[in-house]
Amino acid sequence: MNDHTPEEPAPAGEAKPGTDSEGDMELYDLRVVVDRIEGRSVCGMRVGDRFDLEHSAHLRLPDGEHFCVYALAAVLPFLAAKQRDLAAGDWLAKDTLFACPDPEERLVMRVERTRRRRMNSADLT
Repeated sequence: MNDHTPEEPAPAGEAKPGTDSEGDMELYDLRVVVDRIEGRSVCGMRVGDRFDLEHSAHLRLPDGEHFCVYALAAVLPFLAAKQRDLAAGDWLAKDTLFACPDPEERLVMRVERTRRRRMNSADLT
């Protein structure tokens, strides 16, 4: 039984209930932002449009906004890797820019890590 109140810090090595310090693994939350558009915006996207990937698999868009599914499809294969720690020499650890496949648009997206989150792997499988 713990004898500390929820407002007190948990003793060393013990997670405080309801915090991100619980869990056996860590993942990054990500933000994908339209960095630039070098052609014409075919799908109606604008510089600064974005979505967030949180809690491993929760995709969130700002209210009333959209994100082109073709741009999403271009960056999607890389997101699981960007959520994890990568070796210092891994090219994906350094690269943050990804391009939409539409040659007319030449939309470039930037992937940013926004938060490191501790999670239970049993909750994800």
